[in-house]
Amino acid sequence: MTTTIDISGIGAVTGYGWGRNQLWDGLLSGKPAASLHAGYSTDGHDMAWLSRVPDGGLSSDGPTRSMRAMRAAVREAITDAKSRGWQPGRRVGLLHALVLPEIETWRAFYLEEGGQRRVRDYLALMPSTPVSMVMQEFGFHGPAMNVSAMCASGNAGMITAKMWMDCGIVDDVVFVSTDLSLTTENVAHFVKLGVAVIDSEPLDACRPFQEGSRGFAVGEASVAFVLTNQQTRGYAAMLGGAMTHDGYHVTSVDPARAHVDECVVAALENAHVHPEDIAFLNAHGPGTQQCDTAEAGVLDDLFDGRPGVYSVKPLTGHCQGAAAAVEIAAAALAYSHGVIPAAPRVAPGHRRLLDGPTPIHGGITLKTSLGMGGQNSAIVLSPPTQSA
Repeated sequence: MTTTIDISGIGAVTGYGWGRNQLWDGLLSGKPAASLHAGYSTDGHDMAWLSRVPDGGLSSDGPTRSMRAMRAAVREAITDAKSRGWQPGRRVGLLHALVLPEIETWRAFYLEEGGQRRVRDYLALMPSTPVSMVMQEFGFHGPAMNVSAMCASGNAGMITAKMWMDCGIVDDVVFVSTDLSLTTENVAHFVKLGVAVIDSEPLDACRPFQEGSRGFAVGEASVAFVLTNQQTRGYAAMLGGAMTHDGYHVTSVDPARAHVDECVVAALENAHVHPEDIAFLNAHGPGTQQCDTAEAGVLDDLFDGRPGVYSVKPLTGHCQGAAAAVEIAAAALAYSHGVIPAAPRVAPGHRRLLDGPTPIHGGITLKTSLGMGGQNSAIVLSPPTQSA
């Protein structure tokens, strides 16, 4: 059995602030969420352009920034879904996508606390703890687990949620993707890898599918969705998806692109749509040469260059494990508001690259995410299939 699932609720904590409205307003402004932060001495640059989540949240949600952001995003998504007609089914599952959970707290544990904590405080380091706290807060008793596929984690979580629903394991899924990992060391190593740029404003450095792109600004986020096949006033529908692995290199995309293409073709087949049905490509689009080349090749070779293409990474930053979820939220909100919050073009680029906010009247979106190490993923989104 296969099902189409609707995104009936959205919650977001991003560099733009605490809430999905802050995310939406920030995207529509065309201004990056990044600001200058001190204390990131990298290659002689103490000040760094980062899309860092601002302080906030409830202290009662936990002692760490990551835990507070995750629970705030989940709570907002659930409240939003209920206002749109969703009622939790008997079996609500929880999926949490992440890559480097609680890295700030682990850093403090080793470097500042000498590896000594009260047992209760030590449990805050465990990736099971925020999941358990959410399940307790809402009285959910379906399966609950973490998923991780590097930058493709958001797509991986959506695909896993759909599998759960297809198999009848759950009635609904709350999916949240969290990455608040901008420690000095983390940022420095992404700069050394040659993919992160912290010494320039994002629109100067991150230009996906345009000339002069040098890479991405790094970001943070926690984004949550309520996924259901109930009749609700949903934002968007997920029709299907797929994943493959290059098996090629720990950081580089295989230039042959065989398994990227295979992933996209499989996602279309799983969603029961054809290449000519795709109107928009919401790209991974980090602004690196290898990813731009791969995704532009997919656009031109598999879709004959027809779909409009955009990436919101110049605006939100590359939110690592939460990147795909931020970008799914942008696509879903686009259907709801009737406008795609594309970043402004700043240089010559691909002829199908959207330039700033673009009106949308339906149409199917392919969302690609290429995670470090060869993690290829694609999901297919459309306007919501049902309305309450």
